[in-house]
Amino acid sequence: MSTAVGATAAGRRLRRTATAVAAAGCAVALVAGCVEHGAAAEGGSAAAAEAGGGGKGAGGDPGAAVRGAADTLVRSGSSLVETSMRMASGGTWVTVTGTGRFDFARRQGELTLVLPRDAAGAEEHKPVTELLTPGALYMKDRGEGVPAGKWVRVDTTTLPDGNLVTGGATEPLAAAELLRGARQVVLVGPGVLGGTAVRHFRGVADIARAAQLVGPASGALAAAARGFAVTRVPFEAWLDADGRLRRLTEHFTFGGQGNGVGVVSTTDFDGFGADVVLATPRRDDIWTGKIVSAP
Repeated sequence: MSTAVGATAAGRRLRRTATAVAAAGCAVALVAGCVEHGAAAEGGSAAAAEAGGGGKGAGGDPGAAVRGAADTLVRSGSSLVETSMRMASGGTWVTVTGTGRFDFARRQGELTLVLPRDAAGAEEHKPVTELLTPGALYMKDRGEGVPAGKWVRVDTTTLPDGNLVTGGATEPLAAAELLRGARQVVLVGPGVLGGTAVRHFRGVADIARAAQLVGPASGALAAAARGFAVTRVPFEAWLDADGRLRRLTEHFTFGGQGNGVGVVSTTDFDGFGADVVLATPRRDDIWTGKIVSAP
């Protein structure tokens, strides 16, 4: 698959109905003003607020803690991750969930994505394995004309969204780096996630600003800054006492304000220091034939 064809196909998939998008492995539903995971997580005492201080800058400047979250992840080395991507399109809601692990220092990781069931309730797809590497996304069991066991490689810098939503999961470090462009950050309050005391922040990040601050290290954000018509991304972030992200939810709008596709991407971080062993596919295992897409 050429990068031009891949980018074009990715753009088309985001504008189709939710069923077609789910088949492509990109799916989530926007629930305006409601972050389901966060609502259940809020709570805790004043002691929890002190324990979940959010790391450097949290005491006096909520924005400093949030904007430094990506650096804190890199210093932590790696973690286990869980992802959820929801999209509302054509009046239908679809969700893709994923589990895996990510090496922040090397900017690479692996996810197993579970795609939505079809309207009849039958399993529509096998789980998709994704390898996320700097500048490239590899997908196995991609379906739609790809032979079993073969991988599809996509140059993420050519995607109109930089793979912030196309792959069905936002690359964890790119999601955190987007926070470098955070503005209007407020501290919502203390909370507890999975038994860990956290602080809950809310704000708006600008993709173009984040790409400028990250520089050449993140071609994905630069691509997204060019491809998104709406570059403002409302977010909610939960940081632990060491300033590490424990949950990050970002609300993307792909397309124009009037007819854009709303996407909510949530990433949970846990198990810091987890081993991440990744082997990129051999050339012979990468499918370069035609990708079949839904009409």
